[in-house]
Amino acid sequence: MKTPNYHDFYPKELIAIGVDDLITLKESDTYNPYSPSTHWLIAVEGVQLPQPKIYYHWKVSVYPANSEGDFNWQKPYYCSAPMKLIDHAITLASSLAASSIKDELTSAALLEKIS
Repeated sequence: MKTPNYHDFYPKELIAIGVDDLITLKESDTYNPYSPSTHWLIAVEGVQLPQPKIYYHWKVSVYPANSEGDFNWQKPYYCSAPMKLIDHAITLASSLAASSIKDELTSAALLEKIS
C-alpha cells in the first residue's frame, strides 16, 4: 500500500471527540479498541496526479487520533473525493471541524459520503 504524501499533508488542530461522535465511531470499522481515540485529526491532503508535470488534486481526510496526534493513516474515518481546488478542500475541512466541535462530525461525514 502506498504511504500518504506527507509533504502535502495539512492537518488542522486536534478536536476532542464528542460523546455522540464517539458512540458512532465505536460502531465503525475505523475504531481500534486497543488504541482508543480521543480526538479527530482533520487534514487536507495533496493527491499527486500521474503525469509528467507535478499537479495535485486535494482531498479531506478525518482520522481518529489520540491526544498526542497519533493516528493510523491506513484507516481514515472519512475521505472526500479528490477536488481540483485546494480552496474547496479547505472549506470542507473547516465545515467538518465545525461539525466536530458540535459533536456532529459523524452525521456530517455520513451526509458527505451520500452526496
